[in-house]
Amino acid sequence: MTTDERTQTMPATEAFERLGSMSLSAESLESVLQAVADLTKQVLPGDVEASVSVLVADKPATFVHTGQLALDLDESQYGRGHGPCLQAAASGELVEVADARTESRWADYMRRAVELGSLSSLSVPLGSSEVLAAGLNIYARQPGAFDDDAVRRTAARFARFAGAAAANMHAYQHAREMADNLQVALQSRATIDQAKGILVERHRITPDQAFHLLARASMAANRKLRDVAEHLVATGELLASPQRR
Repeated sequence: MTTDERTQTMPATEAFERLGSMSLSAESLESVLQAVADLTKQVLPGDVEASVSVLVADKPATFVHTGQLALDLDESQYGRGHGPCLQAAASGELVEVADARTESRWADYMRRAVELGSLSSLSVPLGSSEVLAAGLNIYARQPGAFDDDAVRRTAARFARFAGAAAANMHAYQHAREMADNLQVALQSRATIDQAKGILVERHRITPDQAFHLLARASMAANRKLRDVAEHLVATGELLASPQRR
């Protein structure tokens, strides 16, 4: 089968149903984006390869890819510091190359793309560059592979799904971190309250005075208040307790 004879192997509706059925709580961000790239390759007509480029602290990296061609083309742009995938990720705008042989932008990269066998490409941002500087890159071996508006719309839908998944995954992970931090804080509070209770009973003082004793011991021992409280609860000893005159 030649490149021109190759057609899409999966209907777009089936691909999006598969993506929609993925559970973000059971998947990693990498697995979700890899699924987007793989399904993009299967759905879009023509002989294409796909990747997802991400800018982290202004440093680009290919997060996932479907084949060596996509990885080589991404890294060729990274080495030069410019190209369609970097432009899309940084600007948040769709970037299309209709024919690499006649494209006037990024001339040195275009020569390399032709050498590697990619004659057209489409780089679609995953969302706002302020939220996530990333793009879905689709490389075709024939020119004009993305002339059809339906193809561009399908590619944009994949990118929107990837962007939404990345944003939701980030929100989910942030919520988990907040929950974990809250749990730690609650456990620390319980330990500190227990330590205060020991001091109140031992010295017949108020809870506020007990807290100040713990705080002074924390400063004197150069240890966290929680650590001082845990030590008192576990051993009955107050670390670096100031000597009374």
